[in-house]
Amino acid sequence: MRKVLAGPADRLPRPPYDAEIDTIFKALGAMPERYEVEKLRKDAAARTQPLTNALLSDKSIKVEDISIPGPRQDLTISVVRPVAAMDESHPCIFYIHGGALVAADRFAGLDTSVIWAREFNAITISVEYGRAPENTGTQPAEDCYAALVWAGKHLPELDIDPERLLLYGTSAGGGLAAATALMARDRGGPKLCGLVLECPMLDDRNEKVSSQQFSTGPFYNSTLNRFAWRCLLGERAGGSSVSEYEAPARAHDLSRMPPTFLDCASAEPFRDEIVAFASKLWEGGVQAELHVWPGGPHGYDRIVPTAPFAILARQTRLAWIRRAFFQTI
Repeated sequence: MRKVLAGPADRLPRPPYDAEIDTIFKALGAMPERYEVEKLRKDAAARTQPLTNALLSDKSIKVEDISIPGPRQDLTISVVRPVAAMDESHPCIFYIHGGALVAADRFAGLDTSVIWAREFNAITISVEYGRAPENTGTQPAEDCYAALVWAGKHLPELDIDPERLLLYGTSAGGGLAAATALMARDRGGPKLCGLVLECPMLDDRNEKVSSQQFSTGPFYNSTLNRFAWRCLLGERAGGSSVSEYEAPARAHDLSRMPPTFLDCASAEPFRDEIVAFASKLWEGGVQAELHVWPGGPHGYDRIVPTAPFAILARQTRLAWIRRAFFQTI
């Protein structure tokens, strides 16, 4: 599997970590000397398996796996439904998982679907897209779009309200969600009532100030980010031939995108590309809401879920989704 050696030291001073994060930072110490796909996948599986087991044993929801046609081969989606659902149309969150484009599976982060079922009576659909480096270029995004199109054609039988279909992605899944929304806009795909980009991975170039501030460290950094983008794009990463369906930050026009919620933390490499993407949405006349939470690294919501700023971030995200489903944004 592909490997990359550690990159250069950070070239700019960093914003400080939150006190709870700083304690973890000091305990974890230095970054790995190299990154390997197999190890990233093994580590991701170890982190997510207990949460997946808890999800599958939760009596308040039921999980159904469905095989659907994909662009190159069949895809698997998981549909999570509230058990106490009434005979009515439900809002739906179409969810795309993170994992640096190379790791994790459709259950990573899907434990949040229990909260969405409780709060919104929502159905969640999560797709098993093809990961890099086995799947390259636009292939992971094409998988996500194909699954979204399939869902859009089967809304009635899934008991989903066609006016309340929301696209949600986390980290690498956030970048894929943005690419999927662009495809839906450009190809006349399913209508989306909203787009949630949680700490999205958007830009393969790693040129922003935050990328230079966080090229090292035990949390997700821009050295790992370069490795992840090379797994997807090969030697094209950072070059002029990368499309907006591969790296959404390459888009020149973000008009006609759905109302969008974006968040990130102040102490992570994605910060400035996310801020720039929000500005590009506003430039295109899109209703967008952006939050930059102080003191967190990438993935803060999982690293310190009990920190006050992480709790506030989750509450803010839920409040925005509630407005998207039940009010006008």
